[in-house]
Amino acid sequence: MIIFGTRGYLHQLAIITLLCGHCGNPSAHALRKRVVKFTLFFVPLFPISVKYMTQCTFCGAQQKVTAEQAGQLQAQAAQGPADLAGQSGQGSSPLGQQPYQG
Repeated sequence: MIIFGTRGYLHQLAIITLLCGHCGNPSAHALRKRVVKFTLFFVPLFPISVKYMTQCTFCGAQQKVTAEQAGQLQAQAAQGPADLAGQSGQGSSPLGQQPYQG
């Protein structure tokens, strides 16, 4: 008898402040990575799918993002809010949402 299946993992990569495309409020967005792995005898072996998403902490709306966009948002979060203030007027985030310049 062979026991196999899948198991999902959810990793929070960053928290970044953006204007929500759904509710329009400047709020924190959680950048998350969901990985589904194939398991054999309850041992996770290899990933089957990897998806990235952001979730607004104000209204709860989720938006799927590509791996490239997730990398850009993660780099933007690593810069910190002090560095973002000096970049006003330079484009937008990969999601079409603007970084909040509080």
